[in-house]
Amino acid sequence: MARIGLAASDPDGLVATPVETVPRVLAPGGKGGGGKGGSGKSARGTTADVARIVAEAEERFAVVVYVGLPRHLSGKEGAATADARAFAARLVVALAAAGEAAEVRLVDERMTTVSAHQALHAAGRKTKRHRSVIDQAAAVIILQSALDAERAKGERAGELVEARTVPDTHE
Repeated sequence: MARIGLAASDPDGLVATPVETVPRVLAPGGKGGGGKGGSGKSARGTTADVARIVAEAEERFAVVVYVGLPRHLSGKEGAATADARAFAARLVVALAAAGEAAEVRLVDERMTTVSAHQALHAAGRKTKRHRSVIDQAAAVIILQSALDAERAKGERAGELVEARTVPDTHE
C-alpha cells in the first residue's frame, strides 16, 4: 500500500522484467497507500501513481494491465483486497480517459512478496539493500505467472475489471 512495483513483458508476452517502483498516492476519499503529502492528483483528477501506470501502458502499447489482488492465505478478501479493487477501478477510468484500450485484470498475488524476498536473498542481496526493488520483483512474479497461465489456458488470466463496475471517483 506504500509502493507499486511495475513490470513489463516483451512484445511476445514471454518474459516479465522489472520496470520501476512507483510511490503510492492517496486515492480520492483518503483511501490507498501513503504517498507524499497531499492527494498527488493531476489536473484531470488522476493520482500521480495511476498517471504513471497509464503513461507506461501508453509507451509500451499495453494490451493488458495486471493488478495484484492480495487475498489472505485462506482466499478470503480483506481491506488490502478492497484497496486493490478500488485502485484497479481508478486505473480503468484513467486508461479510458487517456484513450487506451488496455484491459485491467486482477490476479491473485498471494505469496509473491515472500517469493520475491526469497529470490533476492538467494541472489545475495541483503534485506536492507533489496527493499527498493522488492515491489518490482513481486510485480515480475505476478506478471510472469499471468503470462504463463495465459499460455497454458489460451485465455487472459485473472478477473476483468469492467468500466460498468467502476464506482464514481469524482468528488
